[in-house]
Amino acid sequence: MATTTFEVLAEPRRREILDLLRDGERVVGDLVERLELTQPAVSKHLRILREAGLVDVRHDAQRRWYRLRPEPLLEIEAWLAPYRRFWAERLDALERHLDTMPDEPEPRSDP
Repeated sequence: MATTTFEVLAEPRRREILDLLRDGERVVGDLVERLELTQPAVSKHLRILREAGLVDVRHDAQRRWYRLRPEPLLEIEAWLAPYRRFWAERLDALERHLDTMPDEPEPRSDP
C-alpha cells in the first residue's frame, strides 16, 4: 500500500522532524534529544519519512545523518495553490472595502 505525502505528514511528530531537518542534516541522537522521544520512536518516524521520500540518510561510520528532501513537498505546494489564490482574492476585496471607508476622526484631547 502506497502512503501519500499527506498521510505521512498527518502525524505531528513527523512534521516536527521535518522542521528540525529544515535547518540542515541531523543525526538520530540529536533528533531524539530535541523531540524528547525514545530512539526507537524517532527511528520509526524516520523510516516512514524515508520510505515516503521526504528524507535521505547518509552513513558516516557509525552515525546516520538525515536530511530533508523538499521535492515531495511539491505535491502539497500544488494542492495549496488554489487556496492561496482564494485567500488572496478575499484579502484584496477586504483591502478595497477598507479603502472606501472614511478614516476615523482623531479623538480630541481636552486640556
